Amino acid sequence: MATVTVDGVQTWYEERGHGDPLVLLHPGGAGVDARAFGPNLDALAQHFHVFTPERRAHGRTPDVEGPITYELMAQDTIAFLDTVIGQPVHLLGYSDGAVVALLVALSRPDLVSRLVLAAGIFHHEGWHEGVLDGEPPAFLRDSYGQISPDGIGHYDVVAAKLAATHADEPALDASELQELTTRTLVMVADDDEVRLEHAVEMYRGLPDAELAVVPGTSHGLLMEKPDMCHQLITDFLSQDPVATLAPIRRASPAVKP
Repeated sequence: MATVTVDGVQTWYEERGHGDPLVLLHPGGAGVDARAFGPNLDALAQHFHVFTPERRAHGRTPDVEGPITYELMAQDTIAFLDTVIGQPVHLLGYSDGAVVALLVALSRPDLVSRLVLAAGIFHHEGWHEGVLDGEPPAFLRDSYGQISPDGIGHYDVVAAKLAATHADEPALDASELQELTTRTLVMVADDDEVRLEHAVEMYRGLPDAELAVVPGTSHGLLMEKPDMCHQLITDFLSQDPVATLAPIRRASPAVKP
């Protein structure tokens, strides 16, 4: 476990394993942090050098003055990649982390070898109606207080900042996804808080994407079926694409019917 301070953000992170660098970007919300990857870390660290930074106001990274936007978190992540790792990485983002990962890859494609977007969105209308309504679950307050350097009394401040962000962010247009040529795996649960149609739109918008719908799971897919998700992620990150027998989307323009 370590911390690095870049642009005024004292980012906490952990690293384990050996191999190509793989950076995991956790889900978002006050009380949510890198502990969400608990069921996945040991298996992934058998294949990769895994880094789990916690974003501003999440986990063991303190809050800073001002709003918490996806763009700010993406810039924090870019600074972390440049400062701590200093080479291209595999980047896996989960839920809010997937939004941040997408923005990082769009802004600095030179930093991302391969990209995994798990249960993420590119536009705030990608959530099912009502998912973000109401108060967060009570256990998140306790989760926040357990490890936040700002103390449990700061929970409501962070929750309000993130609610403001979630109300109208992200707001990418599907056409903007065409700019990203990084090979990408889009993962979504078959019963996700993300609309399946939105995940498919993301997959179709990305020029070099693959799609995995994980059966029998919800927005907690990485925790609910960690073995299946680990296999999908590891295969994608470590293997080249196979030559398919009857491609449609990936067919060469010269041979498309």
